[in-house]
Amino acid sequence: MKNLCILGCTGSIGRNVVEIVRRFPDRYRALVLAAGDNVDLLSEQMALLKPRVVVLRTEAGALALQRSGAAHGVEVLYGDAGYIAAATHTEVDTVVAAIVGAAGLLPTMAAVDAGKTLALANKESLVVAGGLLMPLARERGVDILPVDSEHSAVFQCLAGQRGGDVAKLLLTASGGPFRTRHKSSFDDIRPEDALAHPTWNMGRKISIDSATLMNKGLEVIEAMHLFSVPVEKIDVVVHPQSIVHSMVAFCDGTVMAQMGIPDMKGAIALALSWPERLPLNLPLPDFSALDMRMEAPDLERFPCLGLAFDAAREGGVFPAVLNAANEVAVEAFLQGRIPFPRISGLIAETLMATENHRVKDLEDLLQADANARQTALSLIRSV
Repeated sequence: MKNLCILGCTGSIGRNVVEIVRRFPDRYRALVLAAGDNVDLLSEQMALLKPRVVVLRTEAGALALQRSGAAHGVEVLYGDAGYIAAATHTEVDTVVAAIVGAAGLLPTMAAVDAGKTLALANKESLVVAGGLLMPLARERGVDILPVDSEHSAVFQCLAGQRGGDVAKLLLTASGGPFRTRHKSSFDDIRPEDALAHPTWNMGRKISIDSATLMNKGLEVIEAMHLFSVPVEKIDVVVHPQSIVHSMVAFCDGTVMAQMGIPDMKGAIALALSWPERLPLNLPLPDFSALDMRMEAPDLERFPCLGLAFDAAREGGVFPAVLNAANEVAVEAFLQGRIPFPRISGLIAETLMATENHRVKDLEDLLQADANARQTALSLIRSV
């Protein structure tokens, strides 16, 4: 029996984790549930899973939960202090880090510092602070198991292999909803268009990131840190059918691929059960009916991916700045404040306005994050 803390339990990843916990009650217990602002869904999950501790983003949310009567006999926390307390709870074995964005960084760092096994879905933690988080994990002897389907695929392909034999990591991308759309019409893209992903069912922020290909750019930086591979050894391949989740090329010319239907439950279950596999009974791809295609990403139409590669090569605080500016730009697009093509422009201008420097410590990264957000907001207001 593993005691879990699910950070981001009401998001798309978190809901899938909850489903797996319900399917395998003899293996997992959701000891701690940490949500954002969705009090109603958290209440439903509490009734199903009977957690001992729950966390909400704000004090107002915590009070609303307590007034609802759903939290009888349950410890209710809120804010950053609550998330950190959840991630470091003494009885928790594994922390599922699924809070979206840089907001997940502090509890993720705290979980690793406390020696918890980490099932990592919050890629931004490694994008922003991979240079601090991975050494801390090695120092604490913490296993970091990837939940992203691409990194789970690479993890599986590397199992039992020698790191020195790796020639390339090949991360696949669906191409998003605008893979074949002409750039001349990008100004007409509405938030609801960008949220309609062709193969994956995801949350709002990651759906927009997939539409701009920034999601794949963030995954490139995540893979650098997670697998200790330089950016020069990472490529992105567009694969619209999302059957091949990623590949690893080796020095002898062999390429290993991990495949399956596009369903996040596979990668989530593996991160929770490794080195075992859970009997999920997911359907196999119908290979006889598949027309699988692969193509190079179009960096001219989707410049966010190129910006991420540039930030990865530059290092320093630039990955943190890239991520912060992207979060501001995505939120502005969803609010209708900027057009779709402006997302990449806003990120590029924020990077250009930032003087890069070597990361000194976590406080340095948090300050770079805050400065980048302020710069991006100022650029939006100036238009």
